[in-house]
Amino acid sequence: MSDTQTIPPEVLEGVRKGEDHAWRELIRLLSPQVYSIIRRQIRSTAEHDDLAQETFTKIFLKLDRFAGKNEFRHWVSRVAINTCYDWLRKKKSRPLSSFSDLSEKEESIISQTLVGESPENDDNLNELRRILDRLISSLNPKEQIVIRLLDLEENSVHDVCELTGWGASKVKVTAMRARGKLAGMLKAINRRDLEHE
Repeated sequence: MSDTQTIPPEVLEGVRKGEDHAWRELIRLLSPQVYSIIRRQIRSTAEHDDLAQETFTKIFLKLDRFAGKNEFRHWVSRVAINTCYDWLRKKKSRPLSSFSDLSEKEESIISQTLVGESPENDDNLNELRRILDRLISSLNPKEQIVIRLLDLEENSVHDVCELTGWGASKVKVTAMRARGKLAGMLKAINRRDLEHE
């Protein structure tokens, strides 16, 4: 999550003083980090610019609250992740409970994966990633954030706690529930595929 490029103190000081050029420089320096977080958490590309703008607004409004206990970029990551979480909570996720919108090919790819077969080619691997993303997107917002941070980005529980502000037990229980739901969805897809054979 961290970037080796630190934010020059004079830029932060300039932003605090309301200097436009300092604010533009801060946005320039933080944009790659903020957009990267948003892309990993929110798959709808149409929302990325709005979420980035909202993240930068929160950074600007909350800059005086930055206590300096953690690295500034870490604090920015936390603001961006929580902005994504707030967006997910406002948006209603559509559960894939019936799986009727999965094609036969998608069902077949999942079934092959469940029995330990690797995807046959890059197209199937990319298709598997899209399917898993759809399944993850059907989880509740907290579960989506935790699964993406823990399992897809391979952060530790401690890192997820730092990035979200949630306690370790909440992160662990949320991850356990999310994994259980995903396993159930995959089994239902596999059952449906076997019934069609």
